[in-house]
Amino acid sequence: MNWEELQHHMEPDNIGTAPMSVKAGVFGFLFFAIIAAGIYFDTQNQLTVLEGHERKENELKEEFKVKASQAAKLELYKEQLAEMEASFGALLRQLPETTEVESLLVDVSQTGLAAGLEVKKFQPSAEEKKGFYAELPIALEVSGSFHQLATFISGIAALPRIVTISEMKLAPFDKNDVDGGKLQMSAIAKTYRYLQEDEQ
Repeated sequence: MNWEELQHHMEPDNIGTAPMSVKAGVFGFLFFAIIAAGIYFDTQNQLTVLEGHERKENELKEEFKVKASQAAKLELYKEQLAEMEASFGALLRQLPETTEVESLLVDVSQTGLAAGLEVKKFQPSAEEKKGFYAELPIALEVSGSFHQLATFISGIAALPRIVTISEMKLAPFDKNDVDGGKLQMSAIAKTYRYLQEDEQ
């Protein structure tokens, strides 16, 4: 069969009259083309899926690196946590409990008297809750020499419990006192106490 006959039999109107070998060749070619197209599209789909899995693998690798780094530092974190808990416990021990607040107020007052100050005002205010602790402000007005005031502040700092002094104002006790030997101080002393869980 020459090329012209083959072309004649390949025309759509004449394909039915083509010899069996031509029909088999055409069907074989079509079958091969369909299989090849199926493989091509299936491969493209698999490549897309593979790309997604590779992306996921990279994400998991990064996540693993982060978690491996955290796991490697776990013992260090545990040690730091233990140190923080010990430090926090030491600070909590500096906060009086409810039963110790009155004695602490007496300590503040006694510190002023021991420094030789004249206590004009010593007025505790209502407690203010601030999370895990309560703040107890005490309005103070005292008078004495600069040295006596410094001794008082130093004595407050040496108390075993935390007491802070804020809003401090100093003025001459007597405006006519040119030597400035005696001063008047007004301030807010604050002491703190730890709140029990049922109070928080």
